[in-house]
Amino acid sequence: MSLRNQRTIRSAVSVRGIGLHSGKECTVTLRPAEPGNGIVFVRTDLPGRPRIPLRIENVVERERRTALALGDADVHTVEHLTASLHALGVDNVDVELDGPEVPGLDGSSLPFAEIIRGSGRLEQKAPRKRFALDVPVAVHDGEASITAFPAKDRLELAYTLHYPGVPGLGTQCTTLVLEEDRFLAEVAPARTFCLEAEAKALQDLGLGKGADTRNTLVFGAEGVRDNKLRFPDEAARHKLMDLVGDLALLGMDLEARVVATRSGHAENQALVRKLATRLKELEAQGVLQTDTGLDVREILKILPHRYPFLFVDRVVELDGWQRAVGIKCVSINEPHFQGHWPDQPIMPGVLQIEALAQLAGVLLLRRLQNTGRVAVLVAIDHVKFRRRVVPGDQLRLECETITLKDRAGKVEGKATVNGELTCQAVMKFMLMDA
Repeated sequence: MSLRNQRTIRSAVSVRGIGLHSGKECTVTLRPAEPGNGIVFVRTDLPGRPRIPLRIENVVERERRTALALGDADVHTVEHLTASLHALGVDNVDVELDGPEVPGLDGSSLPFAEIIRGSGRLEQKAPRKRFALDVPVAVHDGEASITAFPAKDRLELAYTLHYPGVPGLGTQCTTLVLEEDRFLAEVAPARTFCLEAEAKALQDLGLGKGADTRNTLVFGAEGVRDNKLRFPDEAARHKLMDLVGDLALLGMDLEARVVATRSGHAENQALVRKLATRLKELEAQGVLQTDTGLDVREILKILPHRYPFLFVDRVVELDGWQRAVGIKCVSINEPHFQGHWPDQPIMPGVLQIEALAQLAGVLLLRRLQNTGRVAVLVAIDHVKFRRRVVPGDQLRLECETITLKDRAGKVEGKATVNGELTCQAVMKFMLMDA
């Protein structure tokens, strides 16, 4: 899976239909969006046109579908649309709806894929984030399971469906390497399904009001009712499609091999939560850079310091000018170890504080009003040293702004190694013209 830039659609496209569960008509309009926008659902029928980003933290638990909610607004059955957007590499789009549920159309992803391809896609000048999974991540719930394994340069999916004794279903196994052409040919046409024995129970729950034998495969004692299968294993392929749509909740390209058995939306979403947790762990360790992070080249554009007095190797997180997290990798090759206890090298505490001060400078100078200024350290209070720092350690630096005025700032900083506090201090700065 090669690195790529983000994409949007070239022009707005619309489709109208009935929601599979609500039975309500809804028009969906996809509109191009700027880099970094992501996939955002917009309820145009509600006051203020509330926006609901496609994120795992916005998922709400609902039967047999993926639903999102933010505040008082919600949107249901997004997975068929998000599967097409994900598989076709569309990262930034506003999805406007005048109702609560994405239309079911023919029960598959194919109609959405066709309108997206009809619109065309536009590459944008911003990189698409990618997560190469480094350790296995698993979810188990009774007989259902889903596990993601590390896999290089691809997203490979496998699904096993098991309905013993049900004609037309039984046990089905199918796989997919997520590529546009394969998705369109092998997975997108697969329609949603249910058992005839389940249909009344679903309706009693208020579900399936827009479902019929044209947009839903209904399996009874003699197989599928009033319809013909597009694939012998169409049900398993549809489960793969749902999985592609739910993995879009991660908000980035994933390199992994995902093996699912008898799982559904709940297990898919639980897996995405675990993947997101692992991603945050790697970002916190500095192994991966967050969207707001800075590499050393960008740091050099902000700070006046140069080797051997630059003590921030990477900024892994920036929250405006309120909080910053940085990394300093401690190497035996650094000049101060030649004269500071050379037989038992320890990073001088004053240089740990200097590293915090430099990260604080990055934080304060990110503010637009401070462009062209330098942050000069004028006071240090409440200094404490708790643990020695030696070559081979990775120093995690965290700074949080306490106050920030036109010409002065106060920042609280702390440094840790493997989660253990090494030092902390409160630093005061004057912001002076360069």
